[in-house]
Amino acid sequence: MPFLIGALNLALFVASLVDIIRIPDDRVRYLPKMVWILVVILLPFIGSILWWVLGREYEQRGARLRRAPRRAQQPPATPARTPGFRTTEQQLEDLEREEYEAKLREEIARRRGERGLS
Repeated sequence: MPFLIGALNLALFVASLVDIIRIPDDRVRYLPKMVWILVVILLPFIGSILWWVLGREYEQRGARLRRAPRRAQQPPATPARTPGFRTTEQQLEDLEREEYEAKLREEIARRRGERGLS
């Protein structure tokens, strides 16, 4: 039994060190990679557990549903092909353009009014 516990501790230690070395720097939290390596080497069991719980930043993955493969003969309907459909980005661009045009009209009217008064 003690052999099994030692083997699991060694496997956790090696897996932690390999993970620390291979993970990109931007996914390491709280301490630099070299400090995490020292923590895992100096405190093998506790350091390994701390690495997996605190030091590693996991990728955020949403729940994925399996989809049926799409047929190559029939392309999916895109917003550009659907008549009357505008994406949110297109709608925001239109709104910004309308606001800009309204400001320009107000500026033109103001300048014409100033010219007429002078």
